[in-house]
Amino acid sequence: MFGTIHRNIRLSALVLGALSILGFRSILAVDPVEKATKPNVIFVLADQWRSDAVGYMGNNDVLTPHLDRLAKESLVFENAVTVMAVCAPWRASFLTGQYPLTHGVFYNDKPLPNEALTMAEIYKEQGYQTGYIGKWHLNGHARGEHPFSARDKPVPKDRRQGFDYWKVREVTHDYNNSFYFDENDQKQIWEGYDAFPQTDSAISYIKKNKDNPFLIMLSWGPPHNPYHTAPEEYRKLYDPAKITLRPNVPEEFQDSARQIIADYYAHITALDKAMGDLLAAVEKEGLSDNTIIVFTSEHGDMLFSKGVLRKQRPYDESIKVPMLIRYPEKLSQARHVRAPINTPDLLPTLLGLSGIKIPKTVEGTDYSKPLIAGEDLGNDGALIMLPVPFHEWKFMNGGREFRGIRSERYTYVKDLEGPWLLYDNQTDPFQQQNLVNQPESKELQARLEKVLQSKLKQTKDRFMPADYYMTQWNYLYDSSDSLRTEDYLQLR
Repeated sequence: MFGTIHRNIRLSALVLGALSILGFRSILAVDPVEKATKPNVIFVLADQWRSDAVGYMGNNDVLTPHLDRLAKESLVFENAVTVMAVCAPWRASFLTGQYPLTHGVFYNDKPLPNEALTMAEIYKEQGYQTGYIGKWHLNGHARGEHPFSARDKPVPKDRRQGFDYWKVREVTHDYNNSFYFDENDQKQIWEGYDAFPQTDSAISYIKKNKDNPFLIMLSWGPPHNPYHTAPEEYRKLYDPAKITLRPNVPEEFQDSARQIIADYYAHITALDKAMGDLLAAVEKEGLSDNTIIVFTSEHGDMLFSKGVLRKQRPYDESIKVPMLIRYPEKLSQARHVRAPINTPDLLPTLLGLSGIKIPKTVEGTDYSKPLIAGEDLGNDGALIMLPVPFHEWKFMNGGREFRGIRSERYTYVKDLEGPWLLYDNQTDPFQQQNLVNQPESKELQARLEKVLQSKLKQTKDRFMPADYYMTQWNYLYDSSDSLRTEDYLQLR
């Protein structure tokens, strides 16, 4: 299905490819002076790691010593907001710098189009080596095929969106002795806890490419559920009875929450160890100053806050993620950034930090200049959305379409019936008092409504029912109980 779609390739790329085939590698070598102006980029992505589950944000239960050290050398984004709190849409929005209704991946296991202009393609044009290791989740399946049919298959070369070095599994939630496919579609095994050999591969890649500018993306599967599958030595670090719960976890779920969070933290501490290995390798190779290191996650996890698990919902546990950016050469002063940054903003900001021109296809905002200058980002909030509820929060169990704004202080969300949620996250950090449509909130709500409408206009989002977008993109719901039935409003 996808192999028939090919991008237009610039003449210069064709010439370089021909030279490479003929063996003229010396001609293609990057000049040392040019290399000095091109920062390396190491992007580390976790899955379902919520923003408060790190020591540097004041969590005294979780052990993250390596990330805590990295935070002291980085920009710490206190309000990194995922535009859509679910896996594939985040990935597509990050790689393209676009909003979900532009690139069309607003539903898991749908394909990012081949013609999309992506991060790796942009950096590759600038002479970068490009590599990807870990979970991909952007190949999708053809219309009418089983919804998870591509998860255990290799990703075709023309579907790798510009990444050349390739050790990838489309999707798995088995994090021990899991298999993956290499550049030649050969099945291999990540022995043991897969985040560890994945990180080792990233370290090997960095060592081999240290004399050329490189972009490597390391994508871990955890701490996404199943929660109990972290190595035993890390699980032993946590006693569920000693876990501190957020006040918005209902009493009837607290025992379950403590056990799940203890296991969740075990994954996190294991990943922190892997991050420590990666940072040590970068330092050993002398690459620290001229390397942009980003650590973040796709989305969070409710972990029984408000009595529910997982993501998609517009609450902070779901939409806020940890994010650190270290780049000593230009971001010399570590600090906390409180203004929101949204998923589509990450690519243009990285391009700005790298000195690369931002393509016109990118919709996000480049915040590199204010970050370098130590200034406020100067925005009025990040857009959050769910065009189509599905899987874990489908219509049959209360899922609803929504659009909203997460500003530095407030959360404002509408569904198709009108204003739904309004929280003052400064006075109510656990979002327990909904102020929507209250007389005392009238002016605030009107102001946030204006901001939201401006964002929707800017992104050409008409905020239509889910069926509209499914039809527009020729998608099928993956299960019959995900369908938006006429009486779904009564099911919420």
